[in-house]
Amino acid sequence: MKYFVVLTLIIFGFINCLKGQSRKDLEEKRAKTLGEITYVDNLLKTTAKQKTESITAIKIIGNKLVLRESVIRGMRDEILLLMDRIDLNELAIVMMESDLVVLKNDYAKAVINSYRTKKGNPELVYILSAKDFNQGYKRLKYLQQITKFRRKESEIILELKNQIGTTKARLQNDLYRVSDLKRGEEEQKGLLQNEQEKKQQMVKSLTKKEIQLKKELDEKKRIAVKIENEIARIIEEERKKAIRSDNTPEQKLIGENFAENKGRLPWPVEKGIITSHFGIHKNAVLKYVEENNIDIEITSSGKISARSVFRGEVAKVFPISGANMTVIIRHGKYLSVYTNIINLRVKTGDKVSIKQEIGDVYSDPGNGNNSVLKFMIFETNSKYLDPEDWLAKK
Repeated sequence: MKYFVVLTLIIFGFINCLKGQSRKDLEEKRAKTLGEITYVDNLLKTTAKQKTESITAIKIIGNKLVLRESVIRGMRDEILLLMDRIDLNELAIVMMESDLVVLKNDYAKAVINSYRTKKGNPELVYILSAKDFNQGYKRLKYLQQITKFRRKESEIILELKNQIGTTKARLQNDLYRVSDLKRGEEEQKGLLQNEQEKKQQMVKSLTKKEIQLKKELDEKKRIAVKIENEIARIIEEERKKAIRSDNTPEQKLIGENFAENKGRLPWPVEKGIITSHFGIHKNAVLKYVEENNIDIEITSSGKISARSVFRGEVAKVFPISGANMTVIIRHGKYLSVYTNIINLRVKTGDKVSIKQEIGDVYSDPGNGNNSVLKFMIFETNSKYLDPEDWLAKK
């Protein structure tokens, strides 16, 4: 019986430990996501001061909706974990209380039997009545074992009672926590609904300005085509250069290291959110319009510096009308591209280190002073690459 009790305690302790660890991860993730929501709120506040709607503002609030939904999912997951732990703890209490009753009954019987034995045949008499010394020694050891067993039984009973008390307290705390989480989930749902309505209002307002919006989109496409053509020309130059002369051992090593760090590269800005993704997407307002992006856009607030995502050499610095300066950095056979830069701190031919500042991202006063960096990654002998696959996950 005592082995069964101890095994029960170990199993439930191990399960609660695992559940606690998962819950801790969820709590940390929620705190981090709420921090990101606060950052997005600040972006929206600066945009709101302009009292104008924009596609950027819609993308920012869309990002916030995704974060808010993530918080709600995390709360639901945490509630499910706690409910599982509550069920396990309730089962553990039932099993331990059942074992406690059996142990108490066994212990009571042992004490009564011991009392009767002592009354009718004292221990000393029992030992001295042995036929020889060897039998007397065995009787003494037997009596010692009985005493030790009773002591152990009483310790197990005490330990089991303490464990039941601890489990009940943990169960009550979990019930309070579930109640708090459910209230928090309802609050987050209310915030989510308000934000969804706000986004719909912004989309509706912008839809009325369809002609103006199309002009802005055409201008963006014109800039994007210029950037793409210039980058294509530079990539072709780099490709021909690579054919004429092999990359140096250092350049090959940098390229290999760059590839090995896929999914772990630092962000090209210290703080920001992705408001435009790589590939083909529907326009945030004009759903019948498709955008085919070769880059991602990272939006930040106020003054912020762009930085190299890896060590390498500045291959080209050039202006683009309507998009300020563009910097291309070579990392072996890979190129990283940074557009919408002002206050340059590098020039063509410069060697740069990881996270080295290359200039500031232009802060647009007509767009809530938001700073939007266009960021791209290319392989010189291959294709456009999705930068999100290469950057570290936040």
